[in-house]
Amino acid sequence: MSHQPDLSYVSNLLCYSRRKTREVMVGNVGVGGDNPIRVQSMITSDTRDTDACVSEVLGLVEVGCEIVRITAQTKIYAANLENISREVRAAGCTVPLVADIHFKPDAAMEAARWVEKVRINPGNYIDKKKFEVREYSDLQYEAELDRIRQQFTPLVLLCRNLGRAMRIGTNHGSLSDRIMNRYGDSPLGMCESALEFARIARDNDYHDIVFSMKASNPKVMIEAYRLLVARLVAEGPDWNYPIHLGVTEAGDGEDGRIKSAIGIGSLLADGIGDTIRVSLTEDSVHEIPVARAIAEPYNGKIPFTETSPALAPSYNPFNYERRNSSVITIQGHELGGDRPVRVFTTQDRWNTLAHKISSMGDFKPEIILEKSGAYAIDPRDEAVLSELNSRTTAQLITVADFIDLDPIHAFRMLAFKADPRHPIILKDTLHPPSGETDFLQALLPASRNIGSLLCDGIGDAILIRGEAAPGQSLRLAYNILQAAGTRIFKTDYVACPSCGRTLFNLQSTTRKIRDATGHLKGVRIAVMGCIVNGPGEMADADFGYVGGAPGKINLYVGKTAVKFNIPENDAVERLIDLIKEHGKWIDAPCQAPATV
Repeated sequence: MSHQPDLSYVSNLLCYSRRKTREVMVGNVGVGGDNPIRVQSMITSDTRDTDACVSEVLGLVEVGCEIVRITAQTKIYAANLENISREVRAAGCTVPLVADIHFKPDAAMEAARWVEKVRINPGNYIDKKKFEVREYSDLQYEAELDRIRQQFTPLVLLCRNLGRAMRIGTNHGSLSDRIMNRYGDSPLGMCESALEFARIARDNDYHDIVFSMKASNPKVMIEAYRLLVARLVAEGPDWNYPIHLGVTEAGDGEDGRIKSAIGIGSLLADGIGDTIRVSLTEDSVHEIPVARAIAEPYNGKIPFTETSPALAPSYNPFNYERRNSSVITIQGHELGGDRPVRVFTTQDRWNTLAHKISSMGDFKPEIILEKSGAYAIDPRDEAVLSELNSRTTAQLITVADFIDLDPIHAFRMLAFKADPRHPIILKDTLHPPSGETDFLQALLPASRNIGSLLCDGIGDAILIRGEAAPGQSLRLAYNILQAAGTRIFKTDYVACPSCGRTLFNLQSTTRKIRDATGHLKGVRIAVMGCIVNGPGEMADADFGYVGGAPGKINLYVGKTAVKFNIPENDAVERLIDLIKEHGKWIDAPCQAPATV
């Protein structure tokens, strides 16, 4: 979409303030308002298996989950929510339960009788998704909206009468044909899809609404949430509904944690988000410590008051474009402009790795900070900035250490005030630790701080210092670049979390696909447990592996299915054949490249 200067999603991009929302009660748990950021997850058991579902719900609550979601594919599945809820309450657990609904309005109507919240996806609740290309006249479009209104209103009235909350949860991967044909596969389309359903709810005086705008691409996800909040602000002060954050299909391991921290963390840093889920292709209990660690810095965070006035941003926060810096050469590497974002290290870390740098392949340090001539600046120092901007040649710059600004705000301020020709080195922390560090505690803030800025188009080089181990800090730097879509150096995977809809073992299958294809630099592969988000999320992927029926797999090129009902035992080999057919296969090296 084009830049709309009248839209604003935050009062000041240079200091923290949490967005003020109304409180929505989900059972006995308040979301939004003055409540802490709530952490939730989703069970993976078959919804018809009461004992397994109850056990998994209780296990999630034990590790700190505050809201638990359960899939309800059909009315039959939804009916068993009565038994699950009864047994969870009989165990003395009051955690709110949420029914996850796709495609089936009758399942939503049944589920609302038994659980505290219903999640509907506007892209496939009543609306069609057949990937049809057609033009809708205004009259045809309004006729479709009238049809949606007639079928959605009964659920709205039931939730209102029973005191149930509702999440209107748009997914980038499952926008309807109607939305796709009018707005495209875009953040604008995601927002319009949700707002259409919200207007129907409001017309029926129903306001227990939470919004979400999930995508597997952090850039798309961030832009969509920002645009949604800006649109809610523009609609009026009573559109102050809470926001649920999540990066869908984030994947597993380090990559899934980094991608989640970039998407969720960057929005929390701007004061957006009242409840979160980290979607990992792992057992659900592993999501909770990550989600709690991402949310913790913002629970009770004091708004930061900056004496300088708000500045106009130097970038469009609703549409990615890289900052237009000049190209300079340092230690034999070009950086700035459209050149790759470079990975810096410090002299002492370079010395530690010197004996194996030649064998590190794509993952080696590129430039030494102390030899780069970088100019460290407090971005509030107007005299220094004036002198910098008067220079005729481009100067590599960064933010000075040990100043009392959050890294995101400090680097934004530097980008706003410094002439764009000056390339910028991003740092994960302005207060580097002196001793050993916990890797997760280093990974999450580094991903949030650097990833957020990269998704804003700011940054020509990065330096990780929050992780003390030299090799791990380099791996983290490259993985952040990959997750932000800034510099692709390995196979990229979009893998959804397990849930009750999954038609095969996602964790073991994802590992098997990684083992077979992990050497394919720059190829993006989607691994989807079912059809709900499969084709849409594969719009960004080269190839897709999607559960089509129990034990059967469909293979995709982009979002087009090309192979159907392949036995699961043969599907990975057939995926490899498909990659070969499209000229993107290379044989794995005889010896695995060195890792760091």
